[in-house]
Amino acid sequence: MASDMNIQPFTLPKPVGDVLSILPGYPQTMLFVHAVNLALGDTLRSEVMQPLRGKSISIRVTDAGVAFYFTLDRNGLVACHPVKEPELTISANAYDFLVLAMRKEDPDTLFFSRRLCMEGDTELGLLVKNTLDALELPPFDLRSLSPAKVFAEMKIRLLG
Repeated sequence: MASDMNIQPFTLPKPVGDVLSILPGYPQTMLFVHAVNLALGDTLRSEVMQPLRGKSISIRVTDAGVAFYFTLDRNGLVACHPVKEPELTISANAYDFLVLAMRKEDPDTLFFSRRLCMEGDTELGLLVKNTLDALELPPFDLRSLSPAKVFAEMKIRLLG
């Protein structure tokens, strides 16, 4: 069931993208993979994900000027240092990734409207899409990032 939050289309302001693009990429990727591993947990370790293991993938958030480089191993996503040519690069702006995560847009719609781009191994791109579709992941709820919820989750994880 999709979140009932109504997110208006946006593009990150250029100054924000300029600042984010000059920050070191590897620490940003470490944060990204840690967040995804927390959010998806056992899902990333499932047999359904087996075909994606060991593949070099990059996600580029175009308006933020950032790219995350990672691979999947038996324990989940693992941050990688940027590689010249990842096997697959998926690019979109922050808003489009957000609506994908919230299940308010489907990847095919974004792809055919040229808002989501895949470069590299096309077969791997289809495998990623079909694998994620097969997982029936719960929609991402932006409210889960409220400071109160984040701190409560941190407290639970740190204290017991």
